[in-house]
Amino acid sequence: MNALARAADLVGTVLLLLGCLQCLLGVIGMLRFPDVLSRSHAATKPQTLGMLFVLVGVALRLRHGTDVGTLALIAFFQFLTSPVASHLVARSAYRTGQTGSGGLLRDDLDPQLSDGDGTGERP
Repeated sequence: MNALARAADLVGTVLLLLGCLQCLLGVIGMLRFPDVLSRSHAATKPQTLGMLFVLVGVALRLRHGTDVGTLALIAFFQFLTSPVASHLVARSAYRTGQTGSGGLLRDDLDPQLSDGDGTGERP
């Protein structure tokens, strides 16, 4: 094995470990945060970055065209679906009153979701 392959293996291993650590921190955040909005943030941001680290680490370890293409598709769909799903969960939690929105400094969704009579109550 030449020096370049060893360096790629080492960097791949480090990225795998960093990705696993990032995903672990996201899970701890999901368990520790108090409300739905904070938990959806912990479910999306660190998990997506951790998954990217893991996929790049695996790609550096495998180094085959078909495998790297498959990993690129996985990364694309991860970036496409995870934030959208988290946004939909947060939006439905807001609509059902599960967010504890009393602590919000500014509520941009209230005028959009009010029934139009000026009371500001959600449908």
